[in-house]
Amino acid sequence: MPHLAIDYSAHLADVFDRAALVRELHPLVLEESGSAGVCKTLVRPAETYVGDGAGEGAAFVHVEVGLKPGRSEALKGHLAESILALVGKHLRADDVVLSAEVRELAGSYRLSPAAPRVQRRQTRPAPSASPADSGRLSNTPAVSGHFPRGGLCREVSRSCG
Repeated sequence: MPHLAIDYSAHLADVFDRAALVRELHPLVLEESGSAGVCKTLVRPAETYVGDGAGEGAAFVHVEVGLKPGRSEALKGHLAESILALVGKHLRADDVVLSAEVRELAGSYRLSPAAPRVQRRQTRPAPSASPADSGRLSNTPAVSGHFPRGGLCREVSRSCG
């Protein structure tokens, strides 16, 4: 169930193989962290600004891993080192600052039950929304990012004009 976020300088898009990194990163994180869950990863290009006057062309890649509590600092440090090595393997550029942080998720962390709904939606059609349904949690988007047919997406569009 690890959560991963990868932020990278947008101008690295042509020299940073993000898809290959994620394919190797998921099993690495699961194996080294001892997690039995499924990795969830966000990959985000970012505008890059450097405060030391390095100018345009400065680049970074930062990987953040959130795990449930219970891992030692030594394990988290080793995982961060392994992640840095893997990122370097998938980056064809010099002078890029690489960083990794492995942290514990807060005690308030909760996982929505959306994943099982994705499977149900594949086996039966989603109900269409009625005016009585607006605002109900059953119309929230599933993990895959798709909205139920006629669900919240239609209601939001209607309310936004």
